[in-house]
Amino acid sequence: MPASARLYGWTLGGKDNYEVDRRFALASLPAFPEIVDIARANRLFLYRAVRYLAQEAGIRQFIDLGCGLPTDDNVHQVAQKFAPDARTLYVDIDPIVLVHARALLADGGSTAVITADMADTEAILAHEETERLIDFNEPLAVLYLSVGHHLMDDAEARRIVHSITDRAVPGSHLVFTQITCSDPERRAEMDARANGAGMPWRTRSREEVDALLEGLDPVEPGLTDISAWRPDPDQPPLAPVPVELEGFVGATKFRSDLCEYGGVLIKRS
Repeated sequence: MPASARLYGWTLGGKDNYEVDRRFALASLPAFPEIVDIARANRLFLYRAVRYLAQEAGIRQFIDLGCGLPTDDNVHQVAQKFAPDARTLYVDIDPIVLVHARALLADGGSTAVITADMADTEAILAHEETERLIDFNEPLAVLYLSVGHHLMDDAEARRIVHSITDRAVPGSHLVFTQITCSDPERRAEMDARANGAGMPWRTRSREEVDALLEGLDPVEPGLTDISAWRPDPDQPPLAPVPVELEGFVGATKFRSDLCEYGGVLIKRS
């Protein structure tokens, strides 16, 4: 079955994907051409968000849930560029992601990768690597980047998204993005296409995402289309898009109802 981590990696120029992933993408993109721009915008947002957290908010410990396949400028690399003492815990349940992440991201010191379902907060918190790297007496950042649309039930999604941040000290942050759509019919079409291929998917409206994140104060400019979150034309560029996807680049200029929506939020004191 196609996997979102491999599809996402492909849009960023990654090589770790299968024919089933590429076939699904090329069949789906004519209906949702914005996906290529959205995936790449999400990766650029990661850089800006982590830079803000390390450089301006003083965060030194990061938990990246549903981290996906490694590529350039991963969370620990961005964080350590601005705060060399930053520590990062990567969490994923996809076995292919874990093989690559452990080979390329884990260093046995300030960075570790663990196997866990993001819904199983207790297992994540009890893991020896979590206990080694994360100090819950200090502010931390929890990242849910482009994974919200894989959380089907609203109540469960809210529990998952708040579960670790709720235990963190004041000054902790949460970073969240998810694909949203303003058109109910188009949301339903996207959901049906992804779920029909075996990929759990729930496209939400912006209002539904706002409800998931209620109780947290947004960092300026607030929850928004992530391309508008502190844009920086001078940030490091992404790898070139694969040749097969070049025709879909720039689709968001013409189709604006589908976007990746989110931002950085701070836990109230």
